[in-house]
Formats: sequence, C-alpha cells, structure tokens
Amino acid sequence: MAQAPDFVSLNGPDNVGKTTHLVRLARRWDGFQPLGAVHEHDPEPWARVAAGDYARWWFEISTTVELTEMLLAGHAKRAAAREAGRTGLLDRGLPMLLAVATATCVVKDGLTIGEAFKTVAGIAGSRATAPETSILLLPSLDAERSYAITSTREGRPWTGIYPAYQKTLHAVLLHQAGHGAYTAVVACQARSLDDIHADVLGHVGLPRPTDGSPR
Repeated sequence: MAQAPDFVSLNGPDNVGKTTHLVRLARRWDGFQPLGAVHEHDPEPWARVAAGDYARWWFEISTTVELTEMLLAGHAKRAAAREAGRTGLLDRGLPMLLAVATATCVVKDGLTIGEAFKTVAGIAGSRATAPETSILLLPSLDAERSYAITSTREGRPWTGIYPAYQKTLHAVLLHQAGHGAYTAVVACQARSLDDIHADVLGHVGLPRPTDGSPR
C-alpha cells in the first residue's frame, strides 16, 4: 500500500458489518494492526459505568461532556497503542465517536442535530489527530430505510430509548456524510458482502480481488 495512513477506521450503525470487514482487512495485509474499540484501551471507566444500569448511565445520568470526554480519552489511548510503521485498524474512528456523542445528546437533551453537533464539537475542540482514512458503511442512504435494515438484523426488538437513539444516529451519520466528514461512504443495500468489501479495499488503497475470492 503506497502512503499508508496511520489509521483506517470502519464506521456505521449497529449491524452494518464493521467487524466483519475489519477482520477481512486484517487478514489481507500484515501491515495492519487491529486496535478494536475505544473501551478496550481505557477499560476502567467503562467497566465502572457498565457495572450498574449501563443504559441509564448513558442516556440519563452522564452529561454530554462526560460521555464525549470518555470517548475521546479512549480514542487517544487507542491511537497511542499503534506500533510505528503499521496502520491501525479502528472499530469506529473519530468521526463516528463524535456521531455517537451527537446522537446521544439529541435524544438525551432534546437538541436538534445541528445544536448537538455544535455542543460536541465545542467539547472536542481542535485536538490533534493522526491521519485517518475513515470509511462509512451505510445500509441505505435513506435514514428510515437504513434503520429498518439494521434493526431487523438485530434479531430481537430494541427497547426503551435505544430505537430513538439508533434512528437519530442514522440521521446524524447521513448529515456527516453530506458534510464530508468521512473519507468515503459505501452504500451497502442489496449488495453482497464481497462487493462491499471490494469497495472498502479500493478506498483503503489495496487491490481488489480479481478472482472472486473473499480475501
């Protein structure tokens, strides 16, 4: 890979296939270093809040400042774990973490998406980040359709405030996509896993399979 970035992140709502494609990327090039999700690199605060009613903490007790700072702290520690000369593979990169904080702010504080974005951006500030190729996977470019696809894949109904959060997250991601927050956007509806992965490879800068293999 020429001019490999410091990080490649796969982003998108629940059940869109981020983990599947990250595993396949890691198998394709040994220059990748799988770094996973932010909570894996800053486990103590996440374990503490998860010990009680996690959903209540996330959507009722925590402030937008607290949640955003926890996400950013985990992201910084994850970035620091990257080995020199390798490209870190991220399960949700910086734009997605800001989307998560924004969607939570909308449903928790009753703000509009625009207002919530300004709130989260003000908390995040201009923190220095290493170069990141961020790829957004979307089931559909229509927010309602996108939510319907991923909620069906869950296999059981989402309850409480979570459906409202997920619907808002889909809208936030589309808003970000429209404002160029991601390096690339891959629409996944009615496409095979291999076709989607070929797009991911192209955006990352790796050659696409020519033999139909899923590598």
